[in-house]
Amino acid sequence: MALRACGFIVFRRIARFGPPSDNIEYLLLQTSYGEHHWTPPKGHVDPGEDDLTTALRETKEEAGLETEHLRVVDGFVQELHYEVRGRPKEVLYWLAELRDPGTSVTLSDEHQDYRWARLEEACTLAQYKDLQDTLRAAQRHLQTQQDKQ
Repeated sequence: MALRACGFIVFRRIARFGPPSDNIEYLLLQTSYGEHHWTPPKGHVDPGEDDLTTALRETKEEAGLETEHLRVVDGFVQELHYEVRGRPKEVLYWLAELRDPGTSVTLSDEHQDYRWARLEEACTLAQYKDLQDTLRAAQRHLQTQQDKQ
């Protein structure tokens, strides 16, 4: 049975001149263990917990962002599959906008740093192709939504 984790691709819109897609920054957290990789907030599903509740709980625990700080974006969920120490793992990511771009991030001891990064920098930090693809899919989803307005 695969390990299951859930989290959010958290983004904020910042005031910038230029194309609207250029004003989006993604939140990445740097782990304080292992290879110190960068990842969105996520964590393992607790027994009896549903996936979205896990994503909300983990985002609060790891980044200090509560449910009221976030607006979940409709129509976006990505499922990643990979192996960790020889065991299969699946991760579900939803997309959530930080309602107030100035809200501060408070890290847990699982992370040593965080960064708000535009898409290309976020993909460079992310390192893993499936996470890079997920970030790009999030950007496309937001662009499509914006084009419909």
